[in-house]
Amino acid sequence: MTDARFAEIEGHRPYLMRYALAQLRDAQLAEEAVQEALVSALENIATFGGKSTLRTWLTSILRFKVIDLQRRIISDRNNLEFTDFAAETGDESWLDDLFAPDGHWKAHPQSWGNPEAAFEQRRFWEVFERCLDGLPAAGGRVFFKREVMGEETEAICKAERITPSNCWVILHRARLGLRTCLEKNWFGKEASVG
Repeated sequence: MTDARFAEIEGHRPYLMRYALAQLRDAQLAEEAVQEALVSALENIATFGGKSTLRTWLTSILRFKVIDLQRRIISDRNNLEFTDFAAETGDESWLDDLFAPDGHWKAHPQSWGNPEAAFEQRRFWEVFERCLDGLPAAGGRVFFKREVMGEETEAICKAERITPSNCWVILHRARLGLRTCLEKNWFGKEASVG
C-alpha cells in the first residue's frame, strides 16, 4: 500500500471519530472502535473495489466494530440485570404532570416554528446531542440505535436484553425527554426570539 493511500484512509479519522462518538458517547470507546476499523481497513484495502466511496466503506467497517464493541460491553454487564427503564430514572411522577386523566396533554406542546430550518443549523445538533446525553444511558442508547442507526426493534431487544414492550416504553420516555429538553433549550429560544 502506498503512503498516499494510507494518508487518504487516515484523513477520514476525524469523521469516523464523530460517527463513533455519536453512537458510543464515550471518547475512549470511540477511539478503540475507530482504531479497530482503521486497522481492519488497512489489512483489507485490497478488497475495496471502489463500488462506494472510501468514506462509506470505512464507515461500514466502523459500524460493525461499534456493534461488536457494544455487544462486548453488554455481555460484560451480565451481573447487572436491567429490565425496566424506570430502574434507572427512579421517580416517574413527572410523566403524570404532562397528561390529563383522559391521556391528552395538560398543556399542548409549544409550536416548534420551522423545524426544517433548525435541522440545518449546527447549533441545533449540538443542543440535540446534549439533550441525548441527558437521557438515562439506556434511553439514549435505545433511542440512538432505533431512530438514528435505524436498527430493527428485534435486534435492539436482543442486544439490550429487553422485551419489545419494554423497548417501546424506553423509546416513548426517551422521546418525551428529548422533546422536553429541546423545547426548553432550543425551540423555546426560537419561539421567544422569532
